Amino acid sequence: MKRWHRVSIGSMVIAVGLVCAGALVVSRSHVPPEAIASSVTRTPELMERAWHLPVAATFQRRVDWQSNGSRCGPAAVANAYRSLGEAATTEGKVLAGTWSCWTGVCMMGLTLDELAEVAQSRTSRKVTILRDLGETQFLEHLRRSNDPGRRYIVNFDRAPIFGAGSGHHSPIGGYFEAEDLVFVLDVNFDFQPWLVERKRLFDAVNTFDGDKKRGLLVIE
Repeated sequence: MKRWHRVSIGSMVIAVGLVCAGALVVSRSHVPPEAIASSVTRTPELMERAWHLPVAATFQRRVDWQSNGSRCGPAAVANAYRSLGEAATTEGKVLAGTWSCWTGVCMMGLTLDELAEVAQSRTSRKVTILRDLGETQFLEHLRRSNDPGRRYIVNFDRAPIFGAGSGHHSPIGGYFEAEDLVFVLDVNFDFQPWLVERKRLFDAVNTFDGDKKRGLLVIE
């Protein structure tokens, strides 16, 4: 019993340490509100039109915010599945049965590959990673993001758009080709949904997370 007691205490100490480390990682992602407001488009007329895009409309003007700064990936998947009428509609349901984020914090956040594994475990739909895309390929997929039968989740670095921050996942609500603007349904409450020029989002996606490029996750 004493040995098990020592192991249990040791495990708890490690878990607390991981959570604290995760909190430190989250704190480094802070972007001032004024930087957010000046970096993206949120004019009332465009936002109203954006919510009427074919895919954005299935979200019913609702985004369930990530529970902490490290769980954007599970939150993005949960929101995408909810819009498709899938059963996994919360972070908890998305993560159930996986070892991902078992401490409550996704250490350093989930990579695109890790998020794909989590997403595939909760659905019979096809989940595909799209990585190393050129600008032309990226544009083609943005056009397809208006297809109600597909959901795209974008993995990008906040810094090229907001001047600060780190890696993030959020669903794409659609694309305005005439204005060349992408509707990103940001799952972080501090940011909330926004529109951004395609080239700026491409530059934010065309970055490295470790030794691999960021990219898109498509559920179809």
